Amino acid sequence: SCGERLQCVNCSVTLTFHRRDRRMLCHYCNYATRVPEKCPSCQSEHVYFLGVGSERVEEELHREFPKARIARMDRDTVTGRRQYETILQSFREGEYDILVGTQMIAKGHDIPNVTLVGVVNADIGLGMPDFRSSERTFQLLTQVAGRAGRGEVPGIVLVQTINPDHYAIRFAAAQDYRLFYEKEIQYRRTMRYPPFSALANLLVRSAKQEEAFRMSAELGRFLDPLPEGLKVLGPAEAPVARLRTEYRYQLLMKAASRKTLGETLQRIRRFALDHEWPATALVIDVDPLSLM
Repeated sequence: SCGERLQCVNCSVTLTFHRRDRRMLCHYCNYATRVPEKCPSCQSEHVYFLGVGSERVEEELHREFPKARIARMDRDTVTGRRQYETILQSFREGEYDILVGTQMIAKGHDIPNVTLVGVVNADIGLGMPDFRSSERTFQLLTQVAGRAGRGEVPGIVLVQTINPDHYAIRFAAAQDYRLFYEKEIQYRRTMRYPPFSALANLLVRSAKQEEAFRMSAELGRFLDPLPEGLKVLGPAEAPVARLRTEYRYQLLMKAASRKTLGETLQRIRRFALDHEWPATALVIDVDPLSLM
């Protein structure tokens, strides 16, 4: 009733409802708890769930197509390679009519009898705090579209999106890599993201929030003034501000040359050692694959 969301006790993320075993689960640290009978904030008994996860999609499909044989592939149904291959093989052999899943079903599978692919909430990745979000969305949509029509019967791909004019969505729908590349490379050049700069992510973490904040602020002051050709964003809270009981702050460094970046990172390491920071307090990630 009040709009309260259940948060993980270890991480600053919302818990996910798993209908099969009636529990709330954190997908970062695996913390689990029972579904509350009352809202912990306002004590209302009106507790309900919103979401578009694969379990919810499977439920909707069962309602719309009650006779269809439906399989699901996600982190809840697949815990090992054997289960993964068993579900895929059963789908290839026609034991299932519909396969529902996360992006693990999008890549590399050659199943000739697939003639329809549907993508639900295709632009969810565009909201990720990462300069590669458009590239990853385009890549994923292109890959999943390639699963349809690999046999003699042509395929149809349906994409649900609230951003139909976004260039990653438009060019993926058109299967036009060249136009996507030209748009994306222009953005990278303007914002000085790779390949036009070298990148490093500095993550400062501590079990105490005030300590993590203090160390990140000290590091920010240490880097002022910056060497020529270097730019620093932050310090600021990490996108996931608390993870596995640790508070996290980050600084993102962009450098015109790898030499400048390397020399600055060596200075930062010496700074942390000279100030006797705990061994796990500073994480330096060069060419980060994720900024989470």
